[in-house]
Amino acid sequence: MSEDTAPTDGREPAAMSVRGAAAWAMAGQYLSFAMQFATSVVISRFFLTPAEVGLFSIALAAALLVAILQDFGLSRYISGLAVLHGREVARCSSVALLFSLVVVAVIWALAWPMAHIYAQPALTPILLIIGGSYFFLPLTVVPMALMARAMQFRGHFAINVGGAFTQGAVAVALAAAGESSFALAWATVASAASRGIIAQFLRPALPWPLRVDGARPVLSFGARSSVLYLTGALGTRSPDLILGKLLNLAAVGFYSRAASLSDQFRTLISGAIGSVFFPAFARIRDRGEPLGPAYLRVCAGYSAVIWPGMAGLALAADPLVRILYGEAWMRTAPLLTMISLTEIMLIALPLVSDLPILLGRLNRLLAFNIADTVLSIALLAFGCLWGLEGAAASRLVYGALWLGLYARFIHGLVRFDVRALLHIYARSAAATLAAIAPLTLCYLFWTPPAQLGFAMLLATTIAGVAAWLATLFLLRHPALDDLLGLASSLPFARTVANRLQAAR
Repeated sequence: MSEDTAPTDGREPAAMSVRGAAAWAMAGQYLSFAMQFATSVVISRFFLTPAEVGLFSIALAAALLVAILQDFGLSRYISGLAVLHGREVARCSSVALLFSLVVVAVIWALAWPMAHIYAQPALTPILLIIGGSYFFLPLTVVPMALMARAMQFRGHFAINVGGAFTQGAVAVALAAAGESSFALAWATVASAASRGIIAQFLRPALPWPLRVDGARPVLSFGARSSVLYLTGALGTRSPDLILGKLLNLAAVGFYSRAASLSDQFRTLISGAIGSVFFPAFARIRDRGEPLGPAYLRVCAGYSAVIWPGMAGLALAADPLVRILYGEAWMRTAPLLTMISLTEIMLIALPLVSDLPILLGRLNRLLAFNIADTVLSIALLAFGCLWGLEGAAASRLVYGALWLGLYARFIHGLVRFDVRALLHIYARSAAATLAAIAPLTLCYLFWTPPAQLGFAMLLATTIAGVAAWLATLFLLRHPALDDLLGLASSLPFARTVANRLQAAR
């Protein structure tokens, strides 16, 4: 059997369990978050103004609208194959290279028109720099997809942490040197280059020599996936572009800082686990097992962890922004509250894109995604009539409508038990109320938000975590076993997790 036709891996038992993979993914996410978070605090507090951050955010949002083509669906295509041959890896690597060149060309073509539309000449060089970072993407896409397929998330850990460290170091150094918004642009290039180098070192899959024979299945899947990603990106990336046009650069800076903090915090809690679920569900599908019970476990885990975290972030927004970023960024606080509350609704139904793709319902998903995108953009533009706060409030309305839009669709795909899901939601809501109770009581009886310092915020956070964990135990939350099992995979938490499991 030749190397081209030999399977690189099948659906044999994974080298790493789902819990172990999730532990590595989360560890990488934690470290990456810590670096990105520290970078944003230092840059915002000491070097860049809201308008400077807003200028970069507009350029990045425009680039990311195009950059949805960078993956071209290859990660999900590779993870979804029952058997993967060496020739298919070479083919996917070649497609990744070709489409990265397309991405770079389109971003560069947009540079001058964007500068003209927003009357900001600096957007042209910033977009040219950001566009250049996508030359390195072909070095990363296929190696990371192969690692995910094999559940080898130690490699993801190294790639994500290395990229975050490089990006933070370059951003802070150049911002301190007075490079303004350009510091953030060059940091994206440095991050992409470091990620590509690390990925190729760990799992070589160079996109050369080109191999495009038999690429029709890849291109067909990628084309449909890219349309889906484009409609999704229009909804998620358009706020900065819309606010920049309808309001001003400072408004973009405040909003993007709030959205970034909320997104980073959500990702810190469990965003990395999502990369584990797609290959895990692919294995369940290949075994012919029902997806409903597994989906309920995912919903239990997400709601038990993310709901309390986002509710806490919403409640602590005022003192948190003041402590981290200073008085100049206080307009971010009410925006952060509304965006964080929206995340609670958006996470209630996880994997709304992954599962339809996995089950071959891409066309139906595309129709839902288009409706979702139109709804998001229309509500945001309408909210701008009431200024920056109105734009953030529109996210709450969007979150509620989004939940109604996708609920029946996902239920039809995986056939989960609705009553069981509602029981999970009720227990997660109780745990959420317990988690935010200490901070709420502090506001009511001791210190108002405007006067709350770091020590009291930390103390109420620790008390909230303790109350949350106790509530999970008292209510026998279905996510508790998975959370303890995940914690037992982490060396620093193994002893405590094992004792808690024994206590049950």
